[in-house]
Amino acid sequence: MSHDHGHVTSWSRRLVVVMVLNLLIPALQIYGGLVSGSMALISDALHNLSDFTAVALSYVALRLGERGPNLRQTYGYRRAEVLAALLNVGFLYGVGIYMAIEAGKRFFTPAPIAGETVIWVALAALAGNAFSTWLLSRGARENLNLRGAFLHMFIDSLVSLVVLVLGVIWLFFPWYWLDPLVSWIIVALVFFSGWDILRDSVRILMNAAPPTADLPAIRKEVEALAGVEGLHHLHVWSLDGEGTALTAHIIVPDQMLSQVDELADRIRALLAEHFDIHHPVLQFESRPYEAPSFLCRPPDQH
Repeated sequence: MSHDHGHVTSWSRRLVVVMVLNLLIPALQIYGGLVSGSMALISDALHNLSDFTAVALSYVALRLGERGPNLRQTYGYRRAEVLAALLNVGFLYGVGIYMAIEAGKRFFTPAPIAGETVIWVALAALAGNAFSTWLLSRGARENLNLRGAFLHMFIDSLVSLVVLVLGVIWLFFPWYWLDPLVSWIIVALVFFSGWDILRDSVRILMNAAPPTADLPAIRKEVEALAGVEGLHHLHVWSLDGEGTALTAHIIVPDQMLSQVDELADRIRALLAEHFDIHHPVLQFESRPYEAPSFLCRPPDQH
């Protein structure tokens, strides 16, 4: 448990560093955008400000997720991280829509842009965003919430790189129409990259079965165990994007409770080894059960 606490504390510190950077970078970008006249810089600044909110949500959710279960929250606060990931994507989409509208106005009335100022500001933003991306890179493979924060930083790094290239172009060519065009490309990238997290977050909050959960295969393998006569009322869902839970009613012959305990151990081992399910709740019954489906249905649908 102490290892987990230290692990969470380590990520919390990294998120704090990223939050500070996402306050400093937008301030510089807004100043640079106003001085140079670049819509792309100001749009990227607004994006970074939304990232500050997103990372702040990730930080709060990570600390909440550290709390254990209680009488009100029997699973603890693990889903706070999933909710934060969903809100993160919502901020991304909201800022993306705003960027697209403003870029449309600028496309028909392009204005001169100071390329040299854009280059220096974009270089500073690229350095800060790349450092933030590196800080969160390993956590993105372990945690849905941290993956959302990492995605924000990664997109910002790409945007800063594109704006840097624009600055170089504007030193030699007055192609100022590229400014709103790149803003539209940024919006498309934001929407595309956020879709997976939006889908996964909604699926988890709806208690949907994870894509890797093969319910017919689970039923088949459990029913193939010696001593199991049937399985019904099967539920499989993800607690927080990392762990998978299961509840099921298992039909067995009438027998001593100690014999059922031994069978329960074999079922749990099977679920863990074959389906990566480590939180099963099993209810044993001796009565036969007949229904059109092994899934749980309301009484009037049986």
